[in-house]
This record gives sequence, C-alpha cells and structure tokens, in this order.
Amino acid sequence: MNVFITGSSKGLGRAFSEHFLEEHANVYGLGRTLSTGAMHDYLQVDIADTAALEKALQDVMGGIDVFDLVILNAGTLGRIQDMSQCSLEQLKSEMDVNMWANKTILDFFIHNDIAVKQVIAISSGASVNGSLGWNGYSLSKAALNMLIKLYATEMKETHLCALAPGLVKTEMLEGILYGDHDTTRYTSVQTLRESDEAGMVLSPKATVARVMAVMPKVLKSESGAFLDVRTLE
Repeated sequence: MNVFITGSSKGLGRAFSEHFLEEHANVYGLGRTLSTGAMHDYLQVDIADTAALEKALQDVMGGIDVFDLVILNAGTLGRIQDMSQCSLEQLKSEMDVNMWANKTILDFFIHNDIAVKQVIAISSGASVNGSLGWNGYSLSKAALNMLIKLYATEMKETHLCALAPGLVKTEMLEGILYGDHDTTRYTSVQTLRESDEAGMVLSPKATVARVMAVMPKVLKSESGAFLDVRTLE
C-alpha cells in the first residue's frame, strides 16, 4: 500500500503517518518542518512555494505509478481577528497553503499519469460555519471543499472527499486554546476552550482512529463530497 501525506512531520499528519507505517504501508510525506519520526520517504518543503513543491513531489514520488491513499493534511491558521483587520497578504498566504498547494499536488498526479485510488483533503467545520474571526482559514477551507468537488468531476477513477476530522489537539489548535484572544468578541474561541475542558478535543492519534473507523462510510459517499467525521459515526 502506497500512502502520501502532506504536513506529515507533526500533528495529525504525523499521526496518520505512524498509523500507516504500523500497517506496513509505504509512506511518503512532505512537511514544513524536519521530521523526527521514522518514515519511508520524507522531504521538508514549504508547500506554498509552487516551484519548490513541484520539485519535492518529483523527488519524493519519482517512479511510483499508483497511490492507494493521498491525505492532503497540511494547513495553516492565522490569528483570530476581524476580517477588516486582515491584510490581503495574510489571506493569500493561508489560501496558498490550505488550497492552492493542493491543486498543485493533484495536478502532479494527473500530469504524471499516477493513479490515485482515494484522496482525503482535511477540511474543517470552519469551512461552513462562518464564525467571526476565522477569516482566511474559513475562506481557504471552503475553497478547498469546492476544489475537491471540481476535481471529482475530472478524476473519475479516484474517490475524493473533503473531510472535517473534528476537534484535534494540534499545535495549530493549541494556539487558539491557550492564546491571547478576546473570548467575549470571538465566542467561538470560548466554545473551543469549553469543548477542550469537556474532553471533546481529541489527540491526533485518537482522531486517526476515529477517521479510520468511519472509512467504509467515507468510501460509500459521493465522490467530491464535504463530510464531517462527527456525522458519520
């Protein structure tokens, strides 16, 4: 089994990597930071840099003609603040990582005639909630949902979905849980903190187990759909 994962050096991506390595899969990954975990093949790259990403894809996947699973996991979250306070540069940066990099990756598979059986793009409830303050993250994840839906019309032999994995205690979310935020104005931050106190924010490892448990339902869904793991259980 060949598995490709972005953002695989830490957090949820690393937990997915460790899971599939335990299943004796061939795991290939890209990430922004150095990986300290064991992987079959891993390259450090800024996926927002299109030229660097294309080279890294060629280097890490050269000679492979089939992938059983691709997990587009890498993501970034800017500061929680009003949309009017966000610069275009910040919004574009989040869009580059959370959405456009995934187009580059999917195009690489298509243009290099690499067969892919399944694609899971890690999305978020923020893509549909429209909560005050989430701005570039919400915009880019909503765009990711549509990107996956559009590619599903082209990649007929591949099952694709955008999947919200629930609340995961990663470095990114911890910045919200423990950061300096105005919880009176940005009530979603307070809700997240209450969810954490109630034990509803799961570890990356527990989240991977949760996703794998609903995988049969994922594969039965319409290709290109946006799914939430919490409604599949």
